[in-house]
This record gives sequence, C-alpha cells and structure tokens, in this order.
Amino acid sequence: MDEERYLPKRPWDTCRERPAIEDERTPWKMLKLLKVISTCVVALFVFGLALCSKATFLLLITLSNDGTKTLSDGQRPVALLCIGCVLISSSVLLFLKSIWKACHKTSKIPDKKTLAVVLVFEFLVAMGAAILTIIAMPHLDIVTNITILSSVAVLSALLQAVTQCTARARNRFLVPSITAVLLILLGYGLFLYLYITKDLTDTKTMIWVGLAVGGSFLMSFTWWENYLGLISQNSSSVFLNELCSKTKKCQNMLNMVSSLLRIAVTAAVLGAYVPLVKMDWDVVTAIPSRETRIIAIIIGVQLISSALCHWFALAACKMHALRRCFILPLHLASLAVMVLFIVPVIVYYQDHKTSLNGTSIDFAGYCNQVVDARNQSLTGSVFPPLVLDVTHTLCFLDMSRTFDIGMLTGYAVCWWLGLVLATLHIWFLSLYRIQRTQDLFTRRLFEGGFLEQSLLLNTRFDIQRTEKRKQFKSLDPVKVFLCATMWHETQEEMMNIIISIFRLDRYRPNKKEEKTDVTFEGHIYFDDAFKNVPGSQERLVNEYAEMLVNILREVYGIFLNINKGDFTKQQQIPDQKILTTPYGGRVEITMPHGNSLIVHFKDKTLIRHKKRWSQVMYLYYLLGWKVATKYFNKLEKGEKDFELKKDFEKEKHNTYILALDGDTDFQPAAVMLLIDRLKLYPRVGAACGRIHPTGTGPIVWYQKFEYAVGHWLHKTAEHVFGCVLCSPGCFSLFRGAALMDDNVMKRYTMRSSKAIHHIQYDQGEDRWLCTLLLKQGWRVEYNAAADAYTNAPEEFKEFYNQRRRWGPSTMANIADLLGCTTMISKRNPSISKAYMFYQFLSLVAGILAPSTVILMIAGSLTVLLDIHPSVALVMALIPPIIFLAISFKLTANTQIKIAGGMSVVYAFLMIIVGISISGNVVKEGTLLTPSSLFILALASFYVVTAILHPQEIGLVCYGFIYLISIPSAYLLLSIYSMVNMNNVSWGTRETAPAAGLAAREAPQTAAQKAKSSIMRFFSRSKCCRTLCSTGSVEELTLNQDRVEPQPQNSIVEDARTHVEEQRQEPVYSVTHQSWITQLQSLSDDMRLKEERLDKDEEQFFRDLMAKYLEPIPENKKEQKEMIDQLRDLRNKITFVYFILNAFWLIVTFTLQLLDSSVFIKVPKIDNNLELTGEFIYIDPVGFMFILSFVLLVVIQFIGMLFHRIYTLIHYVAFMDTEPVSKKQTQEEEEQQQEQKYQTFNEVDDVDSDNSDDSDDYMYPSILGRSPNTGTMV
Repeated sequence: MDEERYLPKRPWDTCRERPAIEDERTPWKMLKLLKVISTCVVALFVFGLALCSKATFLLLITLSNDGTKTLSDGQRPVALLCIGCVLISSSVLLFLKSIWKACHKTSKIPDKKTLAVVLVFEFLVAMGAAILTIIAMPHLDIVTNITILSSVAVLSALLQAVTQCTARARNRFLVPSITAVLLILLGYGLFLYLYITKDLTDTKTMIWVGLAVGGSFLMSFTWWENYLGLISQNSSSVFLNELCSKTKKCQNMLNMVSSLLRIAVTAAVLGAYVPLVKMDWDVVTAIPSRETRIIAIIIGVQLISSALCHWFALAACKMHALRRCFILPLHLASLAVMVLFIVPVIVYYQDHKTSLNGTSIDFAGYCNQVVDARNQSLTGSVFPPLVLDVTHTLCFLDMSRTFDIGMLTGYAVCWWLGLVLATLHIWFLSLYRIQRTQDLFTRRLFEGGFLEQSLLLNTRFDIQRTEKRKQFKSLDPVKVFLCATMWHETQEEMMNIIISIFRLDRYRPNKKEEKTDVTFEGHIYFDDAFKNVPGSQERLVNEYAEMLVNILREVYGIFLNINKGDFTKQQQIPDQKILTTPYGGRVEITMPHGNSLIVHFKDKTLIRHKKRWSQVMYLYYLLGWKVATKYFNKLEKGEKDFELKKDFEKEKHNTYILALDGDTDFQPAAVMLLIDRLKLYPRVGAACGRIHPTGTGPIVWYQKFEYAVGHWLHKTAEHVFGCVLCSPGCFSLFRGAALMDDNVMKRYTMRSSKAIHHIQYDQGEDRWLCTLLLKQGWRVEYNAAADAYTNAPEEFKEFYNQRRRWGPSTMANIADLLGCTTMISKRNPSISKAYMFYQFLSLVAGILAPSTVILMIAGSLTVLLDIHPSVALVMALIPPIIFLAISFKLTANTQIKIAGGMSVVYAFLMIIVGISISGNVVKEGTLLTPSSLFILALASFYVVTAILHPQEIGLVCYGFIYLISIPSAYLLLSIYSMVNMNNVSWGTRETAPAAGLAAREAPQTAAQKAKSSIMRFFSRSKCCRTLCSTGSVEELTLNQDRVEPQPQNSIVEDARTHVEEQRQEPVYSVTHQSWITQLQSLSDDMRLKEERLDKDEEQFFRDLMAKYLEPIPENKKEQKEMIDQLRDLRNKITFVYFILNAFWLIVTFTLQLLDSSVFIKVPKIDNNLELTGEFIYIDPVGFMFILSFVLLVVIQFIGMLFHRIYTLIHYVAFMDTEPVSKKQTQEEEEQQQEQKYQTFNEVDDVDSDNSDDSDDYMYPSILGRSPNTGTMV
C-alpha cells in the first residue's frame, strides 16, 4: 500500500498545468553585469582617489622642503599651513558628525578616568602626526616620505601579536604580525643608518631623522581601540573591561573632545614651529596669484579625494568586494605614487644626460648644475618645476651609488611589506551582508595625510584560529510569520500568493536538525469564509474557501514533484490537518520542505471581520500567544525573571511579521532583502518593498507610472531624509518588538468611535500603523530591490473608489504627524523638524492640486483661444464647480460616470495643451519661457530617474497617459474623494461568484426558483420600507451608492447587509452537514484529517475574541449618529479644502486683473541666448508656487540618487552572499528524496543533471557558505 501511494493515481491524467514558479521577472544576467561593472568602477575610484590623495599630500610636503623653487623659502609657511589643514580636516568633520549624532541620539558623558585615558592617546597621536608631517618629512627624500607613512603600522602589528598571544590559542596571523613588527623595525634601522652615516657631524639631520621615527611611532597609537576590546576579553583587568565598555557608550562625546584636542595640538605645533625656524606668517597674506592657484588646486584635490576615497572604500566593503575593491587598490596606491614621482625624475635625468652629447655626469652633478642652480619660474608649465623640486629631495643622497640605492630600497620595501603583513587579516575578514560602518571600522572617518594606512589599519581585527577557518559569529536567527489577509480573491490572485509562499518554503527549508538563519511560518486569514446553506446542520464554507483549498492541493502537488519526470518516483501529498476553532476553523499544512502554512477560516458571526481586525487577530495570536505567553509560563515555573526578560526582548526583536495581501506575488529574494534591513538596524520597526501594479488597460498603465514615480522619488526621499510614512500592507515586514511597543499594537485595537477614526484608522490601516510606529520612535524604511507584484484596479470606478479611501486617510495621518512635530522630532531620531516641514510642503501641494490644475487649464485656454487670462480662468472654473455642486446630490456611481466623461474631455484638452505649448515656443522664438523651462526640467528629472532604474525604464512609455490624466487624477478625483468622504466602504472588490465555481451549484427546481423569487420580492419590499423610514439612501448606507459592495474595512455596518445576504444566498442541494466534511470531500489527493485544537490555545482565542474581536452588534441609533458625524466631518473638511483652493484662485485672478503692475519682469532671451529687447511677465505668487514645487522635486531627486547608490551596494552584497541557484536547490531536494524514499527501485532520470548549466545560477556566490555563518570576502 505504501508503494502504491507514490504512484500516480490517474496514469491517464499526468499532463500538468504548471504556473510560473521560478523568478522570470528579474533580469539576473543584467544584474550580474551591473555587479561586475559597479565593482570595477568602485575599485578604480578607490585606487585613483587614494593615488590623488597621497600624491597631493606629498606634493605639499615637497613644497615645504628647503630649496624648492615652485615656492620660495619665504613662502614655505603657506605649504605648512596646508599640511596642517589636511591633518585637522578629518577632525573637523568628525567633530561636526559627533555633534549631529549627539543631538539626535542618546550620548553619555564619560567619567574622568575614561576621558583622561582617551585624551592622553589622542594627544600622543596628534603630536606624532604634526611632528612627522610638519617638522620631519619636509627634510626627507621623496622615497622615504612615501614609505615612512606605512611604518605607522608598527604598534598595530605589535598589538596584534599581543592580542593573539593573550588569546591562549594558536592563531593563524601570529607569525605575520610578528614578522611585520620586525620588518618595520628593520626599516627604521636601515633608515637611521643611511641618514646618520651620511654626515656624522650634521646634528640637524639627526634631529629630523629622530623626530621622523618618533613621530611615526606616536602616530601608530591612532588605532589602539581596535585591539582594546580583544585584549580586555582575554584579560582579567577590570580597568580594561570598563575602559572598553565606556569608550563605546560615550563615543560621541569622546569624539567631540578628542577632535578639539587634536585640532588644538596641530595648531600649537604649527604655530610654534614657524617662528622657531625663522619664518614669518605674514607671507600667507602676500602670496602671488600663481602660487595661490597652485596651492589651492593641490589642497582642494587632496581634501576632496580623501573624503571620496573614504566613502568609496566603505562602499567596497559593504558590497563584499573587500579584496578586489578595497585591499588591493589601497596597497597598490603606494606603489603607484612611487612610480608617479620617481619615473619623471629618472626621465628628466636621462634627458639631461642625452642633451650633453656624451658628456658624463652623475646624479650629484645633475643636482648641482641643474636642480639647485635653477631660478624660480614665474611663468610656463608648473610640471617641470615640480619634478625638479622632487628631484631636489633626493639630492641629499647619492643616487649614483649602489649602496645608497640599496639602503633606500631596503627600508622602503621593509615598511611597505610590514604594512601588508599587518593588514593580512583583512583578506580573510568575515562580513555580514549589510555591515554597519561602526562594526566594520573602529574609528570614524579617516586620517587625511595617512589615507590608505588609516583605512586598512582601522578595519576591525578578529582573532582567527589556525585549526580551521574561524566560524563567523552569526546574527541571531529570526522567525518570520507570513500573514496574508484574504476575502474574495480570484483564482489567479490566490494562486499568486500560494505559489509565493511555497517558493519561500523551497528557498529556506525547515530542517529541524540544522540551525538556519531564518525560519518561516505562513498564515492566511480568510475573512467571511462561511455562509448559511438551508438544510445543513451548521454553516458551510463558501465557494472562495473551497477554491483556496483546491489551489493549495494543486500547488502542493506541483512543488512536491517539481523535478520529477513521468516515470520517476512520484510523491503523493501527505495527510494534513483540519480543526474546528472558536472563530470558525483552520487547515494546517506542512509544506514539502517542512515549513507550516495555516489557513484560518473566519466566521463573521463568531469573530469580528474586516481587514484591520484580521490584523489584530494575527498580531495577538503570533506575538501575544506564541511569543509572550511562553515566557510568562516560564516565570510561573520559577525561572529567573532577569534572564527571562532578556530572552523575551531578544525574541521580540528577532520576530518579524510579513504583512501580505491575498493577491501579492513575490520572490524569496525580496523577503530576504527586507529581512536584512531589520536584522542589522535595531531601530528599524518596518520596511517595505517596491510594489508593482499588475493588470492591463489604461487605468493600470496610469498606475504603473504613478507607482513608479511614487517609489522612485517620494519614497526614496522619505527614506533618505527622514522615514517612510506608509509601509503598504500588501508587502511590508514589521518587527515584533516595534509592534509590541507601547501605544502601537494596543492602540491598533481601538474601535472607531468618532467620524475621524473611520477616515484615519479604517480607510488606511497600514498608514495608521506606521503613524503609531513613528510616534514611538521607530524607523520605517524602503528597500527598492525587494520587488512585489499586486493586482491594481482595472476599471475606472474601482480605481476612483480605491483613491477615495486613500486620499482622505493620507491627509488625516500626515496632519496627525504634523500636529505632533515637536514630540516626534524628539522621540524619533530619524525625523527632524526640517523633514516635517518638507512633509508640510508636500501636504500643501496636494491640497492645492485642484486649483493648480485649473490654473494650468486656464493657461492653455489663454494660448489656445487667444483670450484674456481672467476670462480663461472663469472658463476653466465652470466645469469643476458644476461637478462639485451636483456631486452632493448625485449617487457615487453617477458621479463616477460623469467624472469618466470629463476625464476623456480633459485628456484631449491636455493633448491640445502640449501642442499649444510647442506652438507657443515656436511663436515666441524661445525655449526660455517659465512654462517651457518648467516642463523641460520636469521631463528631464523623470527621464534621468528612469535611466537610473534600468529594469523599469520601459515605464516611461506610460508617462504620456499619466500626463493627460492629470486633470482627472488631481482635480476630478479630489472632488470625488472630498464629497464622498463619509463613504467608509472598501469599494474595490465586488462580491462576485468565484471564477469557475458557478457550475458547482446544483440546479434549482421549479419550486426552489419560485421560492427564491418570492424571497427576493419581499427582500426588496423590506429594503424599500427601510429606505423610506430612514429618509435617504445616502444616510442609510453612508453614501455607498445604493448598490455598493460590502465594506471591507468599515466598522459602520451597512444596514442592508442582512437583507442582501438573504437575497443573494443561493439554494443548494445539501450534500454536507459540516464544513469539515465539505472540505474533506473536495479531493482525495490531499487528505484532511480532523484534529482537536489545544485547550489552552482554544481558551486564548475565546479570551481574545471576548476582549477585542466580538462581532459588532447592529445598532440603528449608533449607525444614525455616526452617519450624521461623518456627514458633518465631510462638510467641514470639504469646506476648508475648497476654500483654500478658492483663495489660491482668487489671489491669482486678482493679480491678473492688476495686469503687469505687480508682475515680475524678466528679459526675453531667444534660442541663441541673446536678448530680444522684450520682456516676459511672471505672476510672483505662481512663480513662488512653481519654485516650491521645483524645490520639492530637486530634494526628491537628490534623495533618489543616494538611495540608488545604497540599493546597488545592498544588491551586490546580496548577490555575493546569498547562494541560491536552481541547480543547487534541485540537488538538495533530490538528495533528501533519495534518503526518504530509498526503499523504492532506482529509476533512471531524464538527464536532469545535464539540463542544468552555469547560467542557471541566479547569484554568483561562495557556495561553501553555511546559512549560519558569514561570508569570507
């Protein structure tokens, strides 16, 4: 029997309809190419910028050398001042950054002992850097100056050896660290010997050399913090442990104080040294213009290249391109600088020898006759004097002697190799996918004069064992609950969400014997799943619930035998569970790879329905029951409360809820990208992905472009400059700790008791939840790489009804946040008052959108009909005013029909406007008019933005539909939304029979048809009596247009709900007496075994329903009162809304009547940029409004650029660290299947291995990485 279970039940029906399972939307080949290009670009930038930074810094040191001709000896203080600026530049930036962090984040004040220790080290570092670069290096040769910077690794290498020795274990980098110390010390010895033995009587040289060695050693104290933590861990010293802990907690304050100290020390050394060597500071103000330009260019390039190199180096590390884009470029930069300086010296020397026609001259003679005997050049190219100045630094040595060259080369190589060995551990450094900067580098920012050394030595040091590659400490594993809310989705929509969940099961199998970084559990909350069927003993599930179970069976079979041929071992779907629950029932499914999927069928007669209450249900079930309850049970058993509290907070922090809609289609990679944001950024309470609307038709095309612009510009700007205000419920990841925070989950259960609550809470529940999170100080982010697809309204009516909900709820939540600006800016470190002002401008622009569209139409009429602007404005006002007036009397359906007709007319008018503007440009003979410049600038922004989103660049084609739909979307839709604000129905999903299931209904007999007709007649009669008694249809149904569908998220129940249920209920020939037998009889391919719910869990649901989720009883009086409140609220808000628009129009109309007396007069310029003698008159109010709009677009564009860069970094890191390939997954599945079903006879597969090739790999990755380890890069 068991063997038969794995054979096809119907051999004649083995053909399959297989839906799209693999990711066919993401262009992986393009992304791999983009990854290669981006890593190459970053590597080139790191190398080139490091080269520029070091070369310009060495040029400044060379110009401060005695005997240089580019700057005279009297002008040397200018070069020394620039060196000082380079040294303090990073301290200034660190000081400003620390102030900003101290103002926006918690900063503790250090105690005296910690402050004293830190300041001592910083004093030594600042003193060493100033002595080395300002005093000593100007007296050394260029080769020594290039390589002595690498000798600052001496103390780091020594501390590495000490750290590894104190670890009391054999360490793989102990020998390289000791070797690095010895090489650097050997270099010091060779350097001292070469310079001192040149002239034993030259005391000054001995002083310079001694200061150089001492300064470089003091400078090596810079990175002492990198090793303090590891030494303190392996030491019993209480002082070291406290010092390590306090320096981390008080980092902002310590950075502020230490930065000021370093600036003061550098200034003191510089200020004391210049008078000491008989130089005058007055020359700084009297330097000639040529020398000023040279110095300004050098210092400018040095400062900019240093800052950019630091940023690109960070990007390289976060992209997991540590070796090829960080270590190699920085090590090679020193060699490249050596070549850059030495090769011109050799070339000039050889050219001079050639020009002497055979006359012999050695290097010393060349120095005496050419280098030192030249005069200062005041004109001509600056390159030859600079080459000769570099040559002058080498004249102290005899480059004709092999001994001098050998000694110079010897200590240069020793120092460079010492740095390479001291940073050898970075080649094997393990990184998280998204690595925080403070975890990657010990100190903030960089050292301007020691750029590559500071970047390499500042990288975190880890002890790595010699026995095996060190296991990277993984992040805590996280638990993700997938929570989808369903109602009456179509078969295709249900198929999308079920396939997506099964994809995730295949992507991250639940192997109980292995630890994984992420575990998943799926939940589907099916609203209104039961119905009354005459003749049955209990309520049965409706056709939508049956369709969902059938889809589950179908998808399960597909994924179970996804790689099986016709004659291979076929696995049959194992038995699943079905349970009766206090809220209805549920089906528990164990997916093919071990993860669970639970479908909760809700009976609205037992538990409160609608989407928000489904969310409340799963929040309390998953977070309250599954997470919190078990810790309180442990507390009752006597476990320590301190440890329980710590574990409880940890589990809350690592429990995530992925909110989904019933039609969302997503890939596993999108979920992992969202998880990354929450894993490594503890204050992120929610993260949303890029939502793509799907469907066909002009309405969907409009939404495709609208969604694209919204995500490209609006959401990215919110993410970069503050927080995302709305994380859509169709695809968003929430942190359990954020949801369980005060005033979030508890307040989310609030029942709407006021009219404004229906607008803010029920019409946009996802935005309200984000508002609660933001008020509690949590950050909400946007990840553009996490793509999800959801069906968009395809019909004009459905689209208008959807936006009728979204518009008022958006304004209500933003107004709520703006009213709490002071509180939020203090509580939430990601939100500032400047950001709230940006949101205020956006809100004002949204409110004034109707009047702006009217003005635009008036302007087009002025050009098109050649009439006065005032007349055009009156003409443009007449249609919307009429539509507004009649909307208060007409039904919603009629309003939508009228709006649809007007939208078509306005669309044609917009086309004419475009043509008229083009004609006006030709007529005026210039593109430089305000309207044309505004349109060109706006179009350019959109085109450039689309180019930066190459995967979505095709959406630009829909921009034309978006433009001609502006009057409909921003004028007519605004009027419809305001007038129908008191309609709190869902409005976007009709109650229609499930596709393909109408045939299941049994045919009605003649008696049943007669009975149904009589029932419908009396139902209509009762409905008519109800309408007459209540006075109007609008009052009864909250303006639901008489035939609107059942509200999906409304608390105010429709008065005709009961009537329609009786009228719409079909008559069945009853074959099942319970819903369990009904679902069990659907198919024997997936058998559902009835089980009982755990008693404790059953009691939990009863308590939850009693407290929060009891069905709301119908109360005519309360409904009537709420109807009146909603109407009053509608009237008030509509009055204010349109009064503001009227005020804006009146101001513009008045200015037009005043003619040109208060207009801005701008000279007219033709296409050749020549003045025409004519003037253009610009309305100042309109100009300020357009200027504000342009400012918003520019801010959004800048935010988009930043977000694009960081999205690219994240995506490249993801592709390097997430080893997901079709071939790999198939091989693992086949191995598991062979182990599980080894009792079966072997059957030859149909070349399954040969069908896969290297192109099947979605991500080039390090395949040896285990799920709970980091990636070696």
